[in-house]
Amino acid sequence: MRTRFEQLPSRLKKIATTEHFGEVPALIMKADDLPRPFLLWIHGRTADKELDPGRYLRYVRSGINVCAVDLPGHGERFVASMQEPEAAFDVVEQMSEEVDGVLQSLGEIACFDLTNAAVGGMSAGGMATLMRLVHPHPFKAAVLEATMGQWRLQRNHKMFLQLTDRQFSELNPADHLEAWAEIPIIAFHSRHDQWVPYAAQEEFIARLKQRYVHPERIEFITFDHTGAPKEHMGFGRQSAFVKEVQVEFLAKAFEASLEKTT
Repeated sequence: MRTRFEQLPSRLKKIATTEHFGEVPALIMKADDLPRPFLLWIHGRTADKELDPGRYLRYVRSGINVCAVDLPGHGERFVASMQEPEAAFDVVEQMSEEVDGVLQSLGEIACFDLTNAAVGGMSAGGMATLMRLVHPHPFKAAVLEATMGQWRLQRNHKMFLQLTDRQFSELNPADHLEAWAEIPIIAFHSRHDQWVPYAAQEEFIARLKQRYVHPERIEFITFDHTGAPKEHMGFGRQSAFVKEVQVEFLAKAFEASLEKTT
């Protein structure tokens, strides 16, 4: 049986390698050995880091390297029980705590410029991203897909039932924006998402914009119907658009750095 890496498109395999940063499996994608800006990408629950190679190819073609990692219990570190909704919070929390170790390891790869790093994720990966961003960090931009930073609308979801009300309040990103850095953010969401309520992310984005001196640095792109399963997984017929727009967004955020490598 072919490995996930072996199933990647040949164009991507030519520029990709696999690594293990401690316990975290990673897929490294780069066009050359020049120091370049990069995106640390975190997939959603029940997926893996090899999903959506078109995203990675677009980024590398634009001059932005990519490091995609497997969530805890997913991909190369698969554990069946970690796919269940009841385990989702543990997955998200652990991943958020693993981000700094991944960055430290990337710092040992010369072509990953830690002074020009972005982070992003889809669904659970986006939640891990937001949990990390509420604390001081080195990231210069963020990409969010079908995720949420305001958890209160989902308080009774299976993933949060293990938390006491105090724990929930202490961890809910929307309630802890004091140290949030005013970085460029692009977020995508379907208004009819059946798994991650649009209203939850809408409220979070609104709170962020209220804190920003320049709220125009936040882009929130929404869709009525995409045709994706549950209006959540992959953005359906809007998939290519979502990828193209986010690559353009990060290319603009890293414009000065990219000019030095062309």
